[in-house]
Amino acid sequence: MSIMETPSACVHHLTHASTCGDQPWSPQRRERDPLSFATDDFTCLDEVDLFADLSPAEMEGLEQMVPERRFGPGELVFSQSEPVSALFVLKSGRVRVFRVAEDGKTLTLAILEPGAVFGEMLLVGQRMYENYAEAIEDSVICQLTVEDVERHLIADPRIALRIAKLLGDQVARLEERLTDLALRPLAARAAKTLLTLAESAPTTALSARLGHGGTIRITHEQLAGLLGATREGTSKVLSEFAAQGYIRQARGRITVKDSQGLRSTARTTS
Repeated sequence: MSIMETPSACVHHLTHASTCGDQPWSPQRRERDPLSFATDDFTCLDEVDLFADLSPAEMEGLEQMVPERRFGPGELVFSQSEPVSALFVLKSGRVRVFRVAEDGKTLTLAILEPGAVFGEMLLVGQRMYENYAEAIEDSVICQLTVEDVERHLIADPRIALRIAKLLGDQVARLEERLTDLALRPLAARAAKTLLTLAESAPTTALSARLGHGGTIRITHEQLAGLLGATREGTSKVLSEFAAQGYIRQARGRITVKDSQGLRSTARTTS
């Protein structure tokens, strides 16, 4: 049974309340009372594109079914030895998804920010049984079981369509990344990755006035994992970027100062 049979139907699922006439909405158009909204009001499903078309009543009902778990830095959310068949929603903190090769080397597949959806769920085509997920800072994560996904997500055509798009985007990003690893030098990969990370990084008023990008919270080791490179090689490239005025470095933080310079470097193939 879907959460709502048709976009115009009255809502009787998940909650006892009935709501009629709800219009589809997106995260960019969500309206809240500015006097009542607070950071603590953020729930596991808020601002997650996967659930953007649900009505307020549907969101409230689904939120009541999603338990929260807290993870400390370095704690594994799942691993090869302890796989979990579930979808996770990152409410706060950050999570690193990585893979370990036979020789012990690790490749970071992604560093996830709040709102990210990840996990092992064959029902939606997500396969992470060879991966690890590790909290890299204090994090709050919500978990949807196989039954939750089958009953309330896959059966709803609005969410099923978004799942298909999500998986398509993931495949496209993976193909692009594999191409970069094969054809582009480390400096180009580093520049492109920094630009991508800066797009979602928080920007201060001062940084905006100076024309700088957001501050990326990442260590040299974490960035090296994303680039499939050594920490030493990554640190060398970052030092060159800093000397050229492209970035500013601090402990565990990188600020993009010259995005045009990084874009030029990202386009190089030798």
